[in-house]
Amino acid sequence: MSMRGGGGGGRMGLRSLSRDRKILEHQIKKGTLPRILKFARHYRPALIFFLSVVVLDAIISSVSPLLLREIIDVGIKDGRARLVVGLAIVTAVLAIGDAGLQMIERRISAIIGEGLIYDLRVEVFRHIQEMPIAFFSRTQTGALISRLNNDVVGAQQAFTDLFSNVVGNVILVAIILVVMFILSWPITLVALVLVPVFLVPARTVGRRLGTLFQRGMELNAEMNMVMSERFNVAGAMLVKLFGRPNEESENFDDRARQVRDIGIHQATYQRFFIISLSLTASLATAFAYGFGGVEAVHGVLLVGTVVALTSYLARLYGPLTQLSSLNIDYMSAMVSFERLFEVLDLEPMIKESPNPTTIPPGPAELRFNHVEFSYPSAEDVSLASLEAVARLDDTPRTTVLHDVSFVVKPGTMTALVGPSGAGKTTISMLVSRLYDVDGGSVTINGVDLRNASTASLNATVGVVTQDAHLFHDTLRANLVFAKPDATDDEIAKALASAQIFDLVASLPLGLSTVVGERGYRLSGGEKQRVALARLLLKAPHLVVLDEATAHLDAESEAAVQRALEETMSQRTSLVIAHRLSTIRNANQILVVDGGRIVERGTHKELHAQSGLYRDLYETQFRGQED
Repeated sequence: MSMRGGGGGGRMGLRSLSRDRKILEHQIKKGTLPRILKFARHYRPALIFFLSVVVLDAIISSVSPLLLREIIDVGIKDGRARLVVGLAIVTAVLAIGDAGLQMIERRISAIIGEGLIYDLRVEVFRHIQEMPIAFFSRTQTGALISRLNNDVVGAQQAFTDLFSNVVGNVILVAIILVVMFILSWPITLVALVLVPVFLVPARTVGRRLGTLFQRGMELNAEMNMVMSERFNVAGAMLVKLFGRPNEESENFDDRARQVRDIGIHQATYQRFFIISLSLTASLATAFAYGFGGVEAVHGVLLVGTVVALTSYLARLYGPLTQLSSLNIDYMSAMVSFERLFEVLDLEPMIKESPNPTTIPPGPAELRFNHVEFSYPSAEDVSLASLEAVARLDDTPRTTVLHDVSFVVKPGTMTALVGPSGAGKTTISMLVSRLYDVDGGSVTINGVDLRNASTASLNATVGVVTQDAHLFHDTLRANLVFAKPDATDDEIAKALASAQIFDLVASLPLGLSTVVGERGYRLSGGEKQRVALARLLLKAPHLVVLDEATAHLDAESEAAVQRALEETMSQRTSLVIAHRLSTIRNANQILVVDGGRIVERGTHKELHAQSGLYRDLYETQFRGQED
C-alpha cells in the first residue's frame, strides 16, 4: 500500500531530522512566504489537484486494515467464503487504486517540482546575465552554480514535500488514531507512549547527522574544487610543468579519504535511525499482539481487530516522525528560497534606460567628456555568501580616472599608452559600457552610453582582448556567436580577412573542429585570429583592442597585425598600444598616467617633447625598431 507510512516515512523523517537544527535560529526576512506563493501561482490548479490526490490516497491507505479485520472476524470466523473472496477483491482493487494514485501523485509532483526548478533557474540565470562585469570579477563561480543547482533543487523538494507531507500525514495520522481508539484505546495509548522513546534518541542522531551532512558537503565541495582546477587545461599544464603529479595525487587522496570516512559515519547513523524506527514499530507490534492476543483469548477483542491494530501501528510512526520535524522542513524551504531571492534582489548596476536611444548606424565618433570613474565597492555589486567570505570588503572607493576628455573621429585610430595601472584598460571598458562613469559622459555618435539601447551598443562596438575567450565548441559555433545568421560565404570572408582561412580549410573537420576548453587546441596566434574573425563577422563600426598581440610570437604577431590592419580599415578604433607599429600608425596618441591624460598628439609630436611619452618610447618601444 502507500509508502506514506512505514519505511517511506522513515526515510523522509531521516532527511528532516538530519538537517542542521541551527536552521531554526535563522530569521526569515519579511515577505519571503508571499513571494514564494506568488512564484507558485502558475501551479495553483495543479497544486489543488495534487493535494486532492494526496488526501484520497491517505483515506484509501487507512481503509485496508479495516477490510482485513472484516475478512478475519466475519468472513473466516463465520465461514462465509464469498465474503472473504469479495473483501479480498476489494482489498486488491484498493491496492491497485492506491498504486495508481501514487503514480498520479508522483507525476503531478514532478510537473510542479520540475516546473518550479525551471522557472527559478531561468529567472536566476537571466538575472545573473544582467549583472555587471564587476559582479563576476568578485563572485566565486562555484557559489553561483550552487545557487542554480543545490538551492533551486532544495527549494523545489521542500516546497512539494512540505505540501504533500503536511496534508497527507495529518489526515492519515488523524484517521489512524481515531480508528485505533475506537478499536482499542489501551493499545493506542501505549503506542503513543512509545513515540517519544523513539523520537528523543532520533533527534540526537539527527543533530549528529546534520553536522556530518554539513561537513560532508564542505569536503565534497573542496574535493570538487580540486578536480575542477586540476582538470582544466591551465591547471593540468601547471601541474605538469612544475612536476608535482605525485604531490597532487597525495593531496587528492587525503581529501577523498576524508569524504570516504565521513560517508561511513553518515551511513552508520542513517542505519541506526532506520533500525530504531523499525525496532520501535516492532516493539509496539509485539505489545499489540501480546496484549491484544490476551484480550482476544478472553473474548474482549476479536482476532481481526488485533491484526488491524498491528497494521495501523506499522503505518503510524513514519508520518508522526515527519510531522515532528515539520518546523525544520518549513525553515529549510524558506532558507533555500531566501538564498535565491537574495541573488534576485541584487540590483544590476548597469541597466538599460526605460526609453533607450538607438545609436545611429554608420561611422562612429567616440567622445569622453570630463569622465570621472571609480570601481564599485563590493557592497554595490556582490554578496558575501557568493564570495565565500564572512563579510564583504569595506575598502573605500578611490577614483581611478580624473577628468578624462578626448575625441576619436570616425575612421581614425587612437592609441592609449602609459605605464601599467595607469587606467588604459579602464578607459577601454567604459567604451563597451562594462562600467558606468561616475561623472561626465561617454558618447558614441552623440548618444550617451547610459541612454543607449543595449542592442545598438553591442552592434556598434567590438572588442578583442589579449586573452580572447573561445567556448568549448566548434569553430563555427564560436564564430557565429557574433552573428547567428551568418552565411558560409560571410564566415569564409571573415576568416580570410583574419588571415586564418587557409589553416581552417586544412583541418580535417574544418569549421566543425572542436577548439577545446578556452580554445587551448589552438595556438595563441590562431586563437587571436579566430577572435578577430569573430569580430569581423560582427562588423562593428567602433573597434576596441586591448593589447591583442601582447603575448604572441613574432610569426603569430605578424599574422595578427595583418588581420588587425584589415579589421581597423575604415573603422574607428581605440587601441591599447603594445607595438611600435601601432603607435606610429595612430592618428592620435593619448598618454595616460595616474588616471589622467597627461600628453596627447602624434608619435612625431610627442617624441619631440621631453615628457612621459618619450621616456616610454625609450624603454618600451625603441627596441622594436630593428
